[in-house]
Amino acid sequence: MASLNILVIDGYRRDGRESLAAGGATTAGKLYERMLLACHLDCAVDILYPADPGSALPQGTSIAAYDGIAWTGSSLTVHDGDDPAVRPQIEFARAAFEAGVPSFGSCWAAQIAVVAAGGRCAANPRGREMGIARKITLTDEGRAHPLYIGKPRVFDAFISHEDEITHLPSGALNLAGNAFSSVQAVCVTYRRGTFWAVQYHPEYDLHELARLTCARKERLVKMGFFADLDAAQDYVTKLETLHQDPSRRDLSWLLGIDDDVMNDDVRQTEVRNWIEHLVLPHKRV
Repeated sequence: MASLNILVIDGYRRDGRESLAAGGATTAGKLYERMLLACHLDCAVDILYPADPGSALPQGTSIAAYDGIAWTGSSLTVHDGDDPAVRPQIEFARAAFEAGVPSFGSCWAAQIAVVAAGGRCAANPRGREMGIARKITLTDEGRAHPLYIGKPRVFDAFISHEDEITHLPSGALNLAGNAFSSVQAVCVTYRRGTFWAVQYHPEYDLHELARLTCARKERLVKMGFFADLDAAQDYVTKLETLHQDPSRRDLSWLLGIDDDVMNDDVRQTEVRNWIEHLVLPHKRV
């Protein structure tokens, strides 16, 4: 397998990263680095935090020096164009498109890709989709797309978002959707580049979902996901227990969780396909 140089864009501001860490969650950039190394062992990863003032690529490095760019989720809102933590990320995505470096990412990444290419996002009128996104279904374009080679036509995935893609730009394909969000995956071709992105989170596992829930449990109670903090903690405990002991069929049944999210090979199919069908051919060129 070829050695790859991948740039990870951590979309969180410093305070967002600190909130995750306080709940025991792995910060998004490190979580993505872990996944990339699991999917391609011979992989060097740099992490950039463009929401931080003064953030820059390593000295002497350009976007074009990377074989691929991987974007994490974020607690920011992409349609808030006045946010100084958002605008640099949109501009960076446009620069990556111009450089022709293939990109992939989760959640925030799909929204960034669409907005950078001229599309639009907005707050989802249904509110937050949280925990497990159910019955994500590939569109006709998705079934024919290399992002989903080896993936079931209908699947569940880890998810946490309130914003959604509302208008695709020219040159974009809607690859998947479900009842909550009609766009759950996109392929965006713009300028000289291609960006494959999903609204859900293949980088999460049960432990990381538990820690994310713990970090935001007060908000989730207020949103009605849990009756109270005790109920939220009970859910967190069940997730952690199942993560430690995947043989607990009683818990997987109770939580409605199967190989779609518990099996790394199934959950991260899209990441491996991005590397195999977009990054490696780009590197060979």
